[in-house]
Amino acid sequence: MRFEHRDDALGIGTASPRLSWRVRATDPAWRQTTYEVELNGATVVRIESAEQILVPWPFDPLPSRTRARVRVRVASDAGWSGWSEAVDAETGLLRPDDWTARFISPHTHGALDAPAPELVGRAVLRAGVVSARLHATAHGVYTASLNGTRVGDEVLAPGWTSYHHRLRYQTHDVTALLHEGTNTLSFLLGNGWYRGHLGWWGARARYGDRLALFAQLEVRYEDGSVEVFGTDEEWRARDTGIVSNDLYGGQRTDLRFTPGEATGPVDVLPDAEADLIRLVAPEGPPVRVTEVLPALRVWSSPSGRTLVDFGQNVVGWIRLRVRKAAAGREIVVRHAEVLEDGELCTRPLGRAEAADTYLLAEAEETLLEPSLTYHGFRYAEIGGVPELAAGDLQAVIVGSDLSRTGWFSCSDPDLTRLHENVVWSTRGNFLDVPTDCPQRAERLGWTGDIQVFSPTASFLFDTAGFLSSWLADLAAEQHLDGSVPFVVPDVFGAEPAEGVPGFLITPSPAAAAWGDAAAVVPWVLYERYGDTGIIERQYVSARAWVDKIASLTTDEVWAGGFQFGDWLDPAAPPDNPFAARTPADVVATACLVRCARIVATMAAVLGRFEEAGQYDALASGTREAFARAFVDDSGRIAGDSPTAYAMALRWDLLSRADQRKAAGSRLADLVRASGYRIATGFVGTPLITDALTAAGHSDVAHRLLLERECPSWLYAVTMGATTVWERWDSMLPDGTVNPGSMTSFNHYALGAVADWMHRTVAGLAPGAPGYREIVVRPLPNRSLTHAGARHLTPYGEASVSWRRDGGRFHLEVVVPVGSQATVHLPEEGRAPLIVTHGEHSWTTEDPCARR
Repeated sequence: MRFEHRDDALGIGTASPRLSWRVRATDPAWRQTTYEVELNGATVVRIESAEQILVPWPFDPLPSRTRARVRVRVASDAGWSGWSEAVDAETGLLRPDDWTARFISPHTHGALDAPAPELVGRAVLRAGVVSARLHATAHGVYTASLNGTRVGDEVLAPGWTSYHHRLRYQTHDVTALLHEGTNTLSFLLGNGWYRGHLGWWGARARYGDRLALFAQLEVRYEDGSVEVFGTDEEWRARDTGIVSNDLYGGQRTDLRFTPGEATGPVDVLPDAEADLIRLVAPEGPPVRVTEVLPALRVWSSPSGRTLVDFGQNVVGWIRLRVRKAAAGREIVVRHAEVLEDGELCTRPLGRAEAADTYLLAEAEETLLEPSLTYHGFRYAEIGGVPELAAGDLQAVIVGSDLSRTGWFSCSDPDLTRLHENVVWSTRGNFLDVPTDCPQRAERLGWTGDIQVFSPTASFLFDTAGFLSSWLADLAAEQHLDGSVPFVVPDVFGAEPAEGVPGFLITPSPAAAAWGDAAAVVPWVLYERYGDTGIIERQYVSARAWVDKIASLTTDEVWAGGFQFGDWLDPAAPPDNPFAARTPADVVATACLVRCARIVATMAAVLGRFEEAGQYDALASGTREAFARAFVDDSGRIAGDSPTAYAMALRWDLLSRADQRKAAGSRLADLVRASGYRIATGFVGTPLITDALTAAGHSDVAHRLLLERECPSWLYAVTMGATTVWERWDSMLPDGTVNPGSMTSFNHYALGAVADWMHRTVAGLAPGAPGYREIVVRPLPNRSLTHAGARHLTPYGEASVSWRRDGGRFHLEVVVPVGSQATVHLPEEGRAPLIVTHGEHSWTTEDPCARR
């Protein structure tokens, strides 16, 4: 069983959490007809329904601080199952008046360029404690300790949200850390996103220049009484040995520093308490340490510097063991993704110094690592350690602790490596918000990137709670006229700022494919997780976006104004990523058709049929206008580019069959003429293989996918990449780094092709929301002898694997209970098969042998 989209339901943020469960059954005829839910071993509610995903809470709403123990059993025509294992949930603080704590800030400590402060408070407890919860958040990031023991395992809590609208708090069970008498609570505060640098232009303190803490300890005793201890004016502050900290710049730590008694006064910040309704519980998992990798090699560079290779481009920091430390010795750890001319290449980092520095205290052995920063790196340069071995170093990997749900493999090792690169780029960039990159002075939640990548991400990982939270920020940041910021949380604003390009500063940001995230991402979550609640919550936001861009049209064509267009088309010069082959107006008008259709379908799902008709009419009218403005009678589209034809075919922009056929042929011809090298940017890349497949050119799609010359997906793999690059040629064939000022080696957007690999190369695709129905339609190709995909759907694990062997084609399919699959065997003239849950296999003639 599961509550909402959370694996850990402590401090859940709703009074009526929806329930989901997975069922095991061996009888292929088994069907759920009824279920019963038991609450706290007493109340039982029976519901006649086949639903098992995100079903409504069947009891009275839970008050704040309420623990609920729930189990379920299900029935079919054959009778009842046993009861499931009981699962606990506990509500957090659901109302503003549940809080009695105050926002406090150090009065004399913790200034903008001062050491990181620690705030200390005390709670004197009686005997007989039975439970205790610590609820906490901060302006900045915090690490909590209780009686000298760290509380929880979160990193950089409370994370990054649109702080003025939504401030996330965490709930911890601290019962085991308390004792009778005086208990000491301490919170280390760092700058984080709240007060650190944000953006490549050097600005900081975007949300405010004072760090603050808001924490409440609630203790329940055996006699039923409760004591509450909150942050207030009685707390005290002190300096720590963390001299400076910044997400971009890194952390400087003086280990010689010994903190004294906390005596510094604190100020209560009434302004921060003016709107406690902005406090929200987490919807997804926190940022944690998810893995630790050993260093592979240590050597000296041509200039004599000590370099380290971890063998994988990761996100986090370095843990370093130093022996026989002399007091005052300085150690500097610099990070970068690549080497150039045998040295650490830091130019792509821009203003991000990405350096952690330590001033040592005398000790036989010291373990060094930061806690208030993170970096993107594969390589490091270590200064100040004369004798260093690989065994002294580890890469500590951090990110949102998303459950892995999707896997792919095939007979081509480079293609399998590409897929692993996509996985690593997701891990590195899903760090509380879906960022564009994790290493340079940017790391922002660009809407266009996640719009194209959300289907892939939602196959590889359980992103439902993570992206649901981000969408709440998108709606909160959305302008009153419906326009959507280019990044969420929005750090650009409407006022000019030094170093920020003027096109990013606008009171009404509206860019096709970027703002489309307001409609596309919630629709993807509905398709992949069966979550009607997300489209119900985000519908107003999606509709407002479509209304906004529809208002920008002339004769139903969205023309003029600022656009990113088919960003990073490989034909664009390094210093002008806007210069795509596809006209921006073609991209914009096509995106309007798509988004209007999505909103129309959302409205229909929600029972808003009149609005569904309105937006369907808008989509139809814009489609006709697209054809009038950009398509000639033969089906040739303005720009004559792969992206233009891919959009037209994938989004059904051409009404005539002859035009669709001509567009498909033209797209295939363009791909062949380019030598099967990529000629699409951010918009066209996720579409082109699907468009070729739909047009009957799956062989061309496979050739495109498997090309290894630059630009191509596999070019980076041949160059040793372990993550997806921002540019097709982030590194040039001679090993030098692209001369453009914007070059990242960990950027997931161009990895969106993995979704096609799952659905078409392997053949595992959703056929109905939440994988209630599965479509199995592999398209084998001579270039591969086997392929497979596995996905942990809301109903359970589904998998498809196939192999070609001796002129025969072997297909194996696993369908979870509660779902069914439509299987298309690659055999001419054979009708699709519908199968229920269980394991299935077929053997037919190898379709590649017929070609």
